[in-house]
Amino acid sequence: MQALLALTLRASHAQTHSMNATIHSAETDQLIEAHGLTVEEYDRILEILGRAPNLVELGIFSVMWSEHCSYKTTRSWLKLLPTTGDHVICGPGENAGVIDIGDSQAAIFKMESHNHPSFIEPFHGAATGVGGIMRDVFTMGARPVAVMNALRFGAPDHPKTKSIVRGVVAGISHYGNCVGVPNVGGETNFHPRYNGNPLVNAMCVGLADADKIFYSKASGVGFPVVYVGAKTGRDGIHGATMSSAEFSEDSEDKRPTVQVGDPFKEKLLIEACLELMATDAIIAIQDMGAAGLTCSSLEMAGKGGLGIDLNLDDVPMRETAMSAYEIMLSESQERMLMVLKPVATEQAYAIFKKWELDAATIGTLTDTGRMVLHRSGEQVCDIPIAPLSEEAPVYHRPFIRTEPPAPLDDASIPAPSDLGAALVKLLQSPDLCSKAWIYEQYDHQVMNDAMTRPGGDAALVRVHGTHKALAMTTDVTPRYVQADPYMGAMQAVAETYRNITAVGAKPLAITDCLNFGNPQKPEIMGQIVGAIEGLRDACTALSYPIVSGNVSLYNDTEGASILPTPALGGVGLLVDVAKRLPQAFVNVGDAIILIGETRGHLGQSVYLREMHGREEGAPPPVDLAHEQTHAAAVRQLNEAGLLASCHDIADGGMLVALAEMCMASHHQTIGAMIRLPQRLCAPHAYAFGEDQGRYLIAVPREHKDVVMVYLNQHDIDFDDLGETAPEQLIVQDHISVAVRVLKDLHGRWLRHYMAA
Repeated sequence: MQALLALTLRASHAQTHSMNATIHSAETDQLIEAHGLTVEEYDRILEILGRAPNLVELGIFSVMWSEHCSYKTTRSWLKLLPTTGDHVICGPGENAGVIDIGDSQAAIFKMESHNHPSFIEPFHGAATGVGGIMRDVFTMGARPVAVMNALRFGAPDHPKTKSIVRGVVAGISHYGNCVGVPNVGGETNFHPRYNGNPLVNAMCVGLADADKIFYSKASGVGFPVVYVGAKTGRDGIHGATMSSAEFSEDSEDKRPTVQVGDPFKEKLLIEACLELMATDAIIAIQDMGAAGLTCSSLEMAGKGGLGIDLNLDDVPMRETAMSAYEIMLSESQERMLMVLKPVATEQAYAIFKKWELDAATIGTLTDTGRMVLHRSGEQVCDIPIAPLSEEAPVYHRPFIRTEPPAPLDDASIPAPSDLGAALVKLLQSPDLCSKAWIYEQYDHQVMNDAMTRPGGDAALVRVHGTHKALAMTTDVTPRYVQADPYMGAMQAVAETYRNITAVGAKPLAITDCLNFGNPQKPEIMGQIVGAIEGLRDACTALSYPIVSGNVSLYNDTEGASILPTPALGGVGLLVDVAKRLPQAFVNVGDAIILIGETRGHLGQSVYLREMHGREEGAPPPVDLAHEQTHAAAVRQLNEAGLLASCHDIADGGMLVALAEMCMASHHQTIGAMIRLPQRLCAPHAYAFGEDQGRYLIAVPREHKDVVMVYLNQHDIDFDDLGETAPEQLIVQDHISVAVRVLKDLHGRWLRHYMAA
């Protein structure tokens, strides 16, 4: 294919091109299509250059103007999102977001997608997703302290689902475990809409000194541009372009676009970079992620308003006879590009040698504002840098807003004949069952600072050497977003806010990973617009800014789009780890109180889907004022030492949350004895309704009156449900079951599915 493209380009160079011409040869049109460009975009390139591009130049424009790198569909809409706040040090625009966590320390974090590669090659696609997101974090000066994953797979009975699950989980565990960064949590869902397009979203959180954050803006004309890390190969070429296109079910031909990672090399790279960062050597640094050497070099020079000259003969290569095109577009992993102070290069090379990394000075910064490339003694590229970003296409695509469905009449949804049997069915469903088969393959204890096991509301990771901890979570409910993108996106923000609150921490900021289908379909573009507006309004109301993120579009297979999935990663701070709230019940005899109003909302609920096979109705409404008030109440009651444990109420409603609190203890068996309040809603609606803004709290008996007085004084709805009890979950007049039986049933489905 490359030979054909080169031949076509040579032919196009031989032709005289009029700047006003819009007619191309069939060969040129084939070339444009092969690079994922439109005819209009190609004509814009001709205007910028004043001539036809050669193959290298066309490849550079194609990746930099791809949806994956330029955000040409969403750029104008993303400007709506709130990105600043009291704790924000650096918002979107760098490799990751940075927030102040006090004591001159910063948390650096981001979420990234590796969806398309994980369908083509699940193991390597997922593994390199973990490696890539860690590089985004440590390139800014942070040591990665935790990773999380938000995974979406197809229907369990689809012929490819099981192998994709197995490969993705193996890739994540292989890479993270080898590097030695704990995988502390995440989420996993199954749905037929992900059959041809699984979602693998990886999040990484790191810690750094607030006065030692490293950025990618280059400066210093004549300063050396240094390559360090693994050698460059032919893997991953056109990875960014591939991630900006729809799929067919058979995508074997795209396998060469998937990168192959080496976690041991990544570990060496982390240590070398952090050691060099402790000196005063680095001017700018950028990892080679999507579009490889192209994107990293152009971004550094472009942000500094400079030019860059590179001699590609000096790039460390692991394959022979690589062309300039291949070198510039390769997405080989574990590579960094940096601008160093000239006086510090010798010191830097000594560090790279110590860590057994390939390193080379491959160019210099210039004042020309152009990228000039040489290979084998010839100049193979000379293009202006600014237009690659400033004149990248921005599309205002037509959209059709999703009309919110009418609310269901919850009273018309049939009650189960046995409330206990319904609970068991929900706990064994693919979405609500235990995901221990997955997270037991991850090392969550390495580094010895993870304070929680995976599977809870949010993970807690101690800030090493302090009494502080970072809380982190990932969440979104795609079925809500499908029904109502605006309300579904608001619910995702509120859910991460509650998850962080439920462990005792204060939510500070968000990273997003916006996964949607083909934006050229007006209904999909309408989902994108509605979701971004929902994120904007919820984040603004909760003072919960979005500081980094990623957009993954064209998640379509054979024309069918995924569920709209704006996955969010929330980060919060727990100032004193002694105040952490467990999710499990810890004492027999504690009062169980439900905070928030329960109306029994069953539209779009797991109960409706699993018990009646229906995905219908409006999602539960989100009241952001109540979210803020209820979260503040939980934090204040906890700060006063009045709570024993807490769990937010989400998928499956109150009864699933109650069962999870019973099952969460790993050292003892504590159940619950409750009575369902006499409400207007039916018992099954109270038990399984997914009303928002709610928490279950366990309160020591001696504090119960104080807590209820506080809730009454602050006009917060609550229900006194009952108390914790030994070994049994009892719902008076409805259920009596041993907690150990629930644990066994809850843990079965995924293990049996993967073993079958």
